[in-house]
Amino acid sequence: MIEKRRLPRKRPAAPLQVIDAMTGLVVGQIGNLSLEGMMLLADVAITDDALYQFSFQLPDEHGRLQPIEVGVHELWSDPTHRPGRYWAGFRFIDLGEAEAGVLRKWLGLSAAP
Repeated sequence: MIEKRRLPRKRPAAPLQVIDAMTGLVVGQIGNLSLEGMMLLADVAITDDALYQFSFQLPDEHGRLQPIEVGVHELWSDPTHRPGRYWAGFRFIDLGEAEAGVLRKWLGLSAAP
């Protein structure tokens, strides 16, 4: 299969929980990540066209978990075959410089110009 996305996406090797930073509740798990967004396997219904503040942790090159907090905009969501679970796509609208560096390393990309 040929990758048609503008930026490569990477799936985590182990489940990575995503927390709603406003409520502290687990929203779901990361399906995949890119520099511009993420796909989420959500355990809760996602509101169309909504803004969220999520937090999650990515392992660094030494296996230490690095915190990431990101503002996202929901682009799409679809129910899975399992009741109460949803696939959802988000674009990043607020990602700090330090968090972007952690994400770039996790994705295996070179440093930003």
